Amino acid sequence: MYESLRGGMLAEQDIGAYLRRHGTVLQEFGRLTQDSGNVSWLVAVGDQRLFVKSAGAQSEDPSGGPGPYFDHAGRVKLLRNAVDLANSCHHPALARLLNVLESPSGPVLVYEAASGELVGVPPAIRDDPTSAYWRFAHLPAERLLSVFDMLIDLHVALAAAGWIACDLYDGCLIVELASGSLTVIDLDSYRRGRSVNDMGRMFGATRFMAPEEFELGAAIDERTTTFTLGRLIWHFGTRLKERAEDFCGSPAAAKVVQQACQPAPADRHASIAKFAEAWMAERSPQ
Repeated sequence: MYESLRGGMLAEQDIGAYLRRHGTVLQEFGRLTQDSGNVSWLVAVGDQRLFVKSAGAQSEDPSGGPGPYFDHAGRVKLLRNAVDLANSCHHPALARLLNVLESPSGPVLVYEAASGELVGVPPAIRDDPTSAYWRFAHLPAERLLSVFDMLIDLHVALAAAGWIACDLYDGCLIVELASGSLTVIDLDSYRRGRSVNDMGRMFGATRFMAPEEFELGAAIDERTTTFTLGRLIWHFGTRLKERAEDFCGSPAAAKVVQQACQPAPADRHASIAKFAEAWMAERSPQ
């Protein structure tokens, strides 16, 4: 078990060294592999696999290279936001937060490592039939629809707790392709309650973002979440072809998703709950 990672405080600065003393580091994700600048580890401790996430160093890498999107204080703020989200919503599709350690460089989040494959892959291999991205999009219809069911249901629960999606994309989805089990990760940028676009171009993958996420001062609310969910479902549900005739569900279900993706927020489902209700009424396979 992970008894060594249950303590509330870490006195040392080198979190990686601490993890190597108490477990086996299977993989490290450095600041250059994560746009945020976070540093994370996949760790085996006894018979358990953990994903450990930190804000990284307080000073930037002196060797140069591209800087992260956030400074250290910003990364710490987002990690604490992730803790708030995990504590406010308990759902089987949400990455399970086991513990939070405090270190000299900020909180260290200890998650149960999700089983499955990350759907998001580099653009260059999206068309590769061996990639998780391509294989996910070509799952049997009922299994794919079941993943969409879980994704929507999670966001019903998150919306009930007051959360609005931000930076939700295929890189947040880990799926066991054989069973269709879903885990959603990296929701650090979600916002609590209705807000306004204070960035201009917000964080996220362009192909899944709502128009208001590019418009400074625009309202960001549940209809924004509805759009992103709709785009994810449409993109993968049409087997990457973006055509209604290729959608894995019924024509009526395709229309439900198309409404979610309308450019004008007023033309979308008014809430995630309304979207979920319409989806479940029509989601049968083609």
